[in-house]
Amino acid sequence: MNKIVLLLLMFFTCLNSFSQDTPRNPKIGLVLSGGGAKGFAHIGVLKVLEEAGIKIDYIGGTSMGAVIGGLYAMGYNAKQIDSIIKVTNFSNILNDFIPRSSKNFYEKRNDELYALTLPFNKFKIGSPEALSKGMYNFNLLSRLTLPVRHVRDFNALRIPFLCIGTNIALGEQVVFDKGILAQALAGSSSLPSVFSPVVIDGNLIIDGGVINNYPIQEVKKLGADIIIGVDVQNGLLNKDQLKSATKIFFQITNLQMIERMKENAEKTDIYIKPNVINYGVVSFDKASEIIKKGEDATFAVYEKIALLADKSVPYHKPGLHLETDSLSIATIKVNELENYSRDYIIGKLHVKPETKISFKDLESGVNNLNGTQNFSAVSYYFDKNGEQDDLILNLTESPIKTNLKFGLHYDGLYKSAVLVNLTNKKTFLKNDFLSVDLALGDNVRYYFDYYIDNGFRLSYGFKSQFNQFNENISNNIYKRDTQETNSINIDYSNMSNQVYIQSIFAQKFLIGVGAEFEYLKITSETLDVDSNITNSTYSSVFGYVKYDSYDNKYFPKSGWYFSGNPQFYMFSSDHSSNFEPFSILSAEAGIAKTIFNKTTIKLQAEAGASIGSASVPYFDFVLGGYGFYTTNYFKYFYGYDFLSLAANSYLETTITLDYEIFKKNHINFSANYANLENNLYDSLDWFSWPKYSGYALGYGLETIIGPVEVKYSWSPETNSSHLWFTVGFLF
Repeated sequence: MNKIVLLLLMFFTCLNSFSQDTPRNPKIGLVLSGGGAKGFAHIGVLKVLEEAGIKIDYIGGTSMGAVIGGLYAMGYNAKQIDSIIKVTNFSNILNDFIPRSSKNFYEKRNDELYALTLPFNKFKIGSPEALSKGMYNFNLLSRLTLPVRHVRDFNALRIPFLCIGTNIALGEQVVFDKGILAQALAGSSSLPSVFSPVVIDGNLIIDGGVINNYPIQEVKKLGADIIIGVDVQNGLLNKDQLKSATKIFFQITNLQMIERMKENAEKTDIYIKPNVINYGVVSFDKASEIIKKGEDATFAVYEKIALLADKSVPYHKPGLHLETDSLSIATIKVNELENYSRDYIIGKLHVKPETKISFKDLESGVNNLNGTQNFSAVSYYFDKNGEQDDLILNLTESPIKTNLKFGLHYDGLYKSAVLVNLTNKKTFLKNDFLSVDLALGDNVRYYFDYYIDNGFRLSYGFKSQFNQFNENISNNIYKRDTQETNSINIDYSNMSNQVYIQSIFAQKFLIGVGAEFEYLKITSETLDVDSNITNSTYSSVFGYVKYDSYDNKYFPKSGWYFSGNPQFYMFSSDHSSNFEPFSILSAEAGIAKTIFNKTTIKLQAEAGASIGSASVPYFDFVLGGYGFYTTNYFKYFYGYDFLSLAANSYLETTITLDYEIFKKNHINFSANYANLENNLYDSLDWFSWPKYSGYALGYGLETIIGPVEVKYSWSPETNSSHLWFTVGFLF
């Protein structure tokens, strides 16, 4: 009985406190702290506030609190924000994911070859300023805030709003209550060392939590009578928990923040502290659990919250009506750049003035610009121009001209190697690109490329590469007989130099022509008499047509690929007396499509033929093995060992069924079939039942150094099997 009397006394005391200290219709301010993924708890708080019929009059937030609060202030309700969180790929945000379709062939090669890239200046290796430039995050925020893209005063939002950023150069707090909402939210949530600083009005802005993670005073200044505050910060870790550099870093940044929070908590009328101690700033995969923690913490103070509701007319927050994301672009304004012309920018953007586009089209164009790696920051916003929009682009040229890049690979043919690359831009001309690869390991190799990028006009360049390996192959591959064994051990080395002209269309379609001077040496100590199989040079002209829309090179889920390569060999030093010019035509095509959840089917077809009366056997199509760099006309073929089958014509098809058992882990089954013989297409034999077949069962893991794969392969024709390992990006 005494306990009931005490509870009633506390309830009426609380009621009397609100009635004495606040106006009859108090203005309610909501303060949302930062905390990375822990800030998802704010969504749970908002759900319960809506359920209680509470109308929020002002919102202030920092970091994730700014993002959630900003979306709520512009009109989204809690249910809509919850839906946004559930469909957002936060891994892409952290990795600053750029769709493969937004990269040209050089940019694709860069991303699919090197595991680590570091700036290099004056013979000193630097470090990236952050893990991510934050472009993916900015695109996401720009799309979400598209309905209020013309608002410049945050007091004009459905709920007056402000957020906090930190001017890192001055060490000062910045209060964003005006400007571009997407920029303000990106700046306030730019976690140090994770995201690069955001450039706003010429200032470098990082996470506001560094200086003010709980803007209670600023919200009071807006006119709030009562403050509901949500604190998702964790306390200090003990010495047993401080066992990583990341934890020590966050402990240092939290010292001042936590001390200040104790004072702010006492000034908060309704203080909500979700129990998120078991979650980290990047626990994005625990969103549902964290949201529930916010709900639980709010229900714990529900009696206080209910006192603020207007019982006669409970407030119901409507959702934001989302219209089409189409944009009618009147003009495009680009800030002045030192090294890149307006035409270059517009060409990469793929958006022209006086056109109607979707936001997705714009996002794709911005990704094209970002994918060039020529800009350390890419920002944009919209100014109203009658019934249209002016697109304002602000680009910051990257000061880094030179990078060191590193890769790692192992396969059964070239064995193990470490790749070291030096890439330099604007070496001689402002549009040029110079890259040198050196593979150090069991078989030393190099790749040199100098390329002048003229956008959609004709571009040109020079390539030089050297490859070598040692392998046991069938003794009939290069038409050599030995009485001692059915196989011979060869040392293969090849150096080619090319000049070429090409043009790129729509970032996917590539067409080019060129000339090649190639040196080829194949020797074998197994042979009884002459160890030289060939030691000669060849001159040729070539062409190529390529199209690539795969979303992933190694484990594609959608897209298709085509490559056509004619090459005409005109001269040879080794066969000066009996060499006759000949041509080789080759083509390959593939398509990938997800047929059900996490299951993808990939179909490939390849064909090649030698045209001419006396083709050189050293340029035959050679099939067998998997996971190696496919120089010249060496091709993969499951069921047969490396370089097992050879002829001057072939037709091959492969079907692969891939299932992603969990994120970045794949199991797959492949079957390939081929007809391979000299002059295959002289008759209709190529259309007959395949002479060669092979199958493979594999496991693949996507890692930071590239795919790690193991494949068990067999063929019914040979009754033999092979186990292949390949590690890292191919080179």
